Amino acid sequence: MSIEKTLFTAADKMRGAMDAGEYKHIALGLLFLRYVSEAFERRQSYILEDGGDPEDRDEYLAENTFYVPPSARWSTLAEKSKDARIGVMIDDAMRLIEAENTSLKGALPKVFGRESIDRAMLTGLIDLFSNLKLEGTGADFDLIGRIYEYCIGEFASSEGKRGGEFYTPKSVVDTLIEMIEPTRGRVYDPCCGTGGFFVQSEKFIDAHQGQRDDIAIYGQERNHTTFGLARMNLAIRGIFADIRWNSEGTLLRDEFPDERFDYILANPPFNISDWSGDLLREDHRWRFGAPPVGNANFAWIQHVHAHLSSAGIGGVVMANGSMSSMSGGEGEIRQALVQGDAVDCMVALPGQLFYGTQIPACLWILARDKSNGIAMDEKLRDRRGEVLFIDARKMGALVPGSRKQKELSAEEIRRIAATYHAWRGEAREGSYEDVPGFCKSATLEEIADHNFVLTPGRYVGAGAAEEDDEAFEEKFERLMGTLREQFSEGRRLEAEIETRLGALG
Repeated sequence: MSIEKTLFTAADKMRGAMDAGEYKHIALGLLFLRYVSEAFERRQSYILEDGGDPEDRDEYLAENTFYVPPSARWSTLAEKSKDARIGVMIDDAMRLIEAENTSLKGALPKVFGRESIDRAMLTGLIDLFSNLKLEGTGADFDLIGRIYEYCIGEFASSEGKRGGEFYTPKSVVDTLIEMIEPTRGRVYDPCCGTGGFFVQSEKFIDAHQGQRDDIAIYGQERNHTTFGLARMNLAIRGIFADIRWNSEGTLLRDEFPDERFDYILANPPFNISDWSGDLLREDHRWRFGAPPVGNANFAWIQHVHAHLSSAGIGGVVMANGSMSSMSGGEGEIRQALVQGDAVDCMVALPGQLFYGTQIPACLWILARDKSNGIAMDEKLRDRRGEVLFIDARKMGALVPGSRKQKELSAEEIRRIAATYHAWRGEAREGSYEDVPGFCKSATLEEIADHNFVLTPGRYVGAGAAEEDDEAFEEKFERLMGTLREQFSEGRRLEAEIETRLGALG
C-alpha cells in the first residue's frame, strides 16, 4: 500500500459520521498547515546558518516561502493538540498565515473551532500528520503534494456526483495533458476546480526535462471553497499562478477577456442550462454560432477556442451528446466548427470514468490554426481539411476495489496520445495509419457525409475480430451445448414459476 493510501485510510477512519464534503476541508487544511510549517522551518534553518534574522518576514517571501507566525506553526499546535481550544487555535493560525501572506488571503479553511467538530478527531489528525516521516529533502514536498492530490481524489470519490464538480479523474487529466503536451507558454483552465490540470502540466514538464518557469498559469473558478482548495494545492506544489475567483461564472463574466493562451485545458460542467445564455446572445466568442440558451456545452467549446493563441491547442472534456445533438442549433455550430477547421481530434472515452455519474464523455481537441504549430520542438504538419477520430470506448478497467469506477491505464493513455501525435506529424512517434475499430483520419467530405456528427464510432468502423485457436466445428458444438443448457434451464424456471403461482391461487 502506498504512503498516500495508508495516510488517507488512517485519516478517513477518524471521519466517523462526518460528511466527506465537510471533512475534506478539515483534513486538507491541516495537511496544508503541516506543509507550510515544514517549508518555513527549513528556510528558517538556512537563515540562521547565514546569520540572518529568522523572524524577518521578507527573508521568507523573497524565496517564495510562506511566513508562518510562531503561534501558527505546526510544532506549536502539535504541543497543544489535546487542548480543549485546539479548534479555535487552528482557526486563528489560518487567519494569521493569511494575514502575513496576502497571496493566501481567503484561501484557508476556518472551520475547526465549530461546536460540531470533534476535538478528538482534530487531535488524532494532528498526531497522524506529525508522524508523517520526512527526510529533510525537496522530495518531501513532492510527497506532501502527492498525498494532498490523492486525498482530493478519494474525497471526490466519496462525495460521488458532487465530487465530480471539483475534481477531474486523474486518468482523464493525464490523457489531455499527454495529448496537448504543454511545455512552454501560457496555460489556462476556465473552470479550474482544484487545479489538477496545472499540477499535471508541471509534472509533464518535469518528465520531459523542461523548465517549470517556461509556463505561466491562469485559471478561474466559480466555487469559492473549491477555489481555496486549488490555491492550497498549487501552493504545496510550489506553483505560482494567476487564479481568480469568479462568483458569476466564466461564461457570464470572463476574467481574462483579452488574453490568449497557448494551451487550454477544461472540464466544464456538462449540459448546464442556467448559464445566463439569454444575456449573451451577441457575445464575440460565438464565432461559430450562438449556443442554445438551454445548454452551455457549445458556449464552453467556443470560449476555449476564442482564447487560443495563433498556434494554440485546447482540450475540452464534454458530454457525448455534444458530438451528435441537433437541438437548439447545435448541429449548425458543430458544422461551422468543422468547416472552420477548429476541430483537430475527437476522442470517445469509455464510460464510468467520472465520479457519481455513468454518463459517457468525450474529448474535443481544438486548434486555432491547423496549418502550423510546434509541439516538443517539432513543427506540426498542415492538418487543414482533416479531423482525427479515436474510439477509446473499449479501453479502461475498474479501479481496484471499486465496482463502478473505471480508469485508463498508462499504456492506454500513451496509445491515445501517440496516435494523435503521429497523426499531426511528430516524427518521434513514427508514421500515422488508420486502425479499424480505433482511429481514422477523416476528410471534411467524409464528415459531411455523416451530417457533421462527430461520434468516432461512425468513422473508425469495426475492429478486426479477435482470433482464437479453437477449430470451428469444436467451437460450434461447444456454443450449441451452452445454448441447449440455457434452453433447458429456461424451461425449468418457467415450470417452477407456474408451480409457485399455482400454489398461491
